[in-house]
Amino acid sequence: MGASDAARLDELTELANVQRLSRLLSAEWLEQQGVLPLKLNGNALRVGTWLDHVDPLALDDLRLMFGTEVEVERHTEHDLKSAIRRAYAQDETTAEGVIAGLTSVGRAGTVDDIPLDDLLHLANEAPVVRLVNLLLIEALEARASDVHLEGYHHELRVRYRVDGVLQPAPSPPPHLAAAIISRIKIMAELDIAERRMPQDGRIRLRLLDRQVDVRVSTVPTLRGESVVLRLLDKQRGSISLTELGMADDTLDLFRDVISRPHGIVLSTGPTGSGKSTTLYAAVELLKTGREKILTVEDPVEYELVGVPQVPVNEKAGVTFANTLRAMLRQDPDVILVGEIRDSETAQIATQAALTGHLVLSTLHTNDAPTALTRLLDLGVAAYLVASTVDAVLAQRLVRRICLNCRAETVPEGFVTKQLDVKALGIERVWKGKGCDECRDTGFRGRTGIYELLVLDGELRGELQQRRGSEELRQLAIRKGMRTLFDDGMRLVRAGVTTIEEVLRVARG
Repeated sequence: MGASDAARLDELTELANVQRLSRLLSAEWLEQQGVLPLKLNGNALRVGTWLDHVDPLALDDLRLMFGTEVEVERHTEHDLKSAIRRAYAQDETTAEGVIAGLTSVGRAGTVDDIPLDDLLHLANEAPVVRLVNLLLIEALEARASDVHLEGYHHELRVRYRVDGVLQPAPSPPPHLAAAIISRIKIMAELDIAERRMPQDGRIRLRLLDRQVDVRVSTVPTLRGESVVLRLLDKQRGSISLTELGMADDTLDLFRDVISRPHGIVLSTGPTGSGKSTTLYAAVELLKTGREKILTVEDPVEYELVGVPQVPVNEKAGVTFANTLRAMLRQDPDVILVGEIRDSETAQIATQAALTGHLVLSTLHTNDAPTALTRLLDLGVAAYLVASTVDAVLAQRLVRRICLNCRAETVPEGFVTKQLDVKALGIERVWKGKGCDECRDTGFRGRTGIYELLVLDGELRGELQQRRGSEELRQLAIRKGMRTLFDDGMRLVRAGVTTIEEVLRVARG
C-alpha cells in the first residue's frame, strides 16, 4: 500500500468512528457551518471542515461549548457530511425514519382503486414529498447512478445502483406506492393518469448544493409500474485521462492516437462501461481553444465548457446521421459522435475521417477487434475501415476494494479451480471485509480495465482481406495488445480490485 493510500485509509477510519460529542449540536447546524467536531485531545478540540474559511462565530460557539481551543483541519465535503449525518442526524431526517412514521399516510388498495383527484392529493402530501426527496438525497450520498422502484403485491422495492451493482435501499410500504410513483411523475411532468404505457421524462433538481438532472423512465408491470431514475450530477468534476486507471503504456498510446489530425478512434463496451467518460476525457485533453470541437449525443450527459453539444431528438428529426452531416459544414477539427448505431452514421463518420477530421465515437461490442468487423457488418467497405480507423479501445469498469476495510488474503474457491494463480502472480490478493464507508460491500468506487488495439500496416492489410474478429484478435495479441482480462490481473496484483470482479466483467 502506498503512502497516499495509507493516509487515506487512516482518514476514512477516523471519520467512520466519529462519535456525537454534544447533544446541543444538530446535523443541520453543523452542515450549515461546514464543521464537524472530530475528537477532544486534552485542551484542544479537533474540528474538520471542507470550507476555505470557517465563520469565526461558529468556532467561538464550539470553544465555549467544549471549553477548549479549536484546531481546524481540512477533509473532503462528502466524507464530512456523511459523518455528520451518521453521528448527529435524527431518525426523521433519513428515509428510513420517514418511512417508519408513514404507516398512517395513504390508503390501501391498488393504484386503479384510487380516484385521480385523491392520487394527486396524496402525491403532494408533505411526508410523501419529503420521502421522495430523501430517497434521492441518500442515493446521491451513496454515489448511486440509478434508483430503481419496483411495485410488487406486498412491497414497493427500492434499490440503488452503486458502483454498477444494485443494493437494497429503504423501501416504503406498498400502500404508498401509488403516491410515491405519482409524486415522481409530477416532478418529471408526466401524466399521472397514464399507467398502461411507458413514459420518459426529466427532473432538474438542486440537492446537497449540487445541480442534478434526473432521467425518469416508467413501464407498466403486473403489480403497478416500474420506475428507474438515472442521476446525472451536473457539477461532478470532469475526469482526466490520467484518472481513468489506464496502464502507463496504454495511456501513452491512447494519447498518441487521439492527437492525430484525422481518423477514427472508437471506444467500445457494453452500456455502463464508461465509454462516454473516456471520450469526454479525450476531448478535455484535445481542447486548447485553437480547434473546433463538436459533439452529437443521445442524451448530452455532461456539459463540456467551450464545446457546442447537440442532443439527438429523433421525434424532431434530429438524428445522429443528419446532425453529423450538418456538422461537416461547421468547419470542425474534432467530432464526437455519441454512438455509431446504423449504417448511415457509420458511412458519414468514415467520410468525415477521410476528409481530414478526427472522429471519436462508441460502439457496443465486447472487445476491440469485434468493433472492426462490426463496421463491416454495417456496410462500410473493408478498405475504408482499414484506412480510417486508427484505434479501438475496449473497456469495462471494475469496483475498487474499499481502503477502509481491505485485508490481504489468498485466492480460494472457484478462482483457484479456474485460474493458475501462481502463473498469474496472484497467490496473495486483497479483499474488502465490509464497513460503513462501503455499505458493507467491500468496494468503494470504480476504475477501468482496457484493451487498446492500434492498427498498423499488417492489421490494416488483414482487415482488408475481411479476416474474422478472432483472427484479428490473435494477431493483435502477438503484436503486444493487452487483453481486458490481462489488464484486470494488473489491478489485482496491485491490490486495486479482486479476481472475482475481473471475471465478472471480463470473463473469457
